[in-house]
Order: sequence, then C-alpha cells, then structure tokens
Amino acid sequence: MVPATHSSGLPDGSYGGNPAGFVLEVDGKQIYFAGDTGLTIEMKLLADIYNLDYAILPIGGNYTMDVDDALIATKYFDCDKVIGVHYNTFPVIEIDTKTAVDKFEREKKTLLLPAIGETISL
Repeated sequence: MVPATHSSGLPDGSYGGNPAGFVLEVDGKQIYFAGDTGLTIEMKLLADIYNLDYAILPIGGNYTMDVDDALIATKYFDCDKVIGVHYNTFPVIEIDTKTAVDKFEREKKTLLLPAIGETISL
C-alpha cells in the first residue's frame, strides 16, 4: 500500500478513509496501481524500492492526474509502460486519446488505453 492524494468524501458527505495505491507482484511482474490520485512527490520513492514493469495511472485530469502529470510520474518511478484509467467516462475527464498516446511515444514510453470491458494481457 502506497500513498495517493485525493479527496475522501463519499456521496452522502461522510468520510471515505485515506486514499491509497498499491504495488502488486504478479507472475514475476511488479505493477503499480496508483488509484485515484494526483501527482505526488512520494512517487519518487517507488524507484528506490521497486522495479516496476507496469503502472496503472489515472490520466483524465480534473479530479486526478492528467496525461502530462502521468508522464512526469513515470519519470519519478522509472516505468515505461502505462495503462491509462479514469478517462473518457464522462465529459469533464474526456481526453484526446491520439494526442495522449503520441505524448508517451515522444518520451519513448507506451500508453495502453483499454476500451471499457477490454482485457489486456501483461
């Protein structure tokens, strides 16, 4: 369990607990699931502890990181393969997916953008 930054209010206004992300070890791969978070300086510590194969990062902006923040995060924890989440599910977090993929490619990184219900094999 690793830190995340996000408000913790539930729809009824009650407290929802501390936000968090997770680093998972699955079939010899280390995968960082950032959760619903903004960019945090604590992400730099992940590079000292883990050798991440994939990162699952929010990229929709507004409530979480946007594409540019996600690129900064990949430099913080040294991971070149990202699965984008928290985007294009409602208007305020819609992104231009081609532009997002192009930004990652310019940095020699891979951004996977699964469709709703799509499965990705790692």
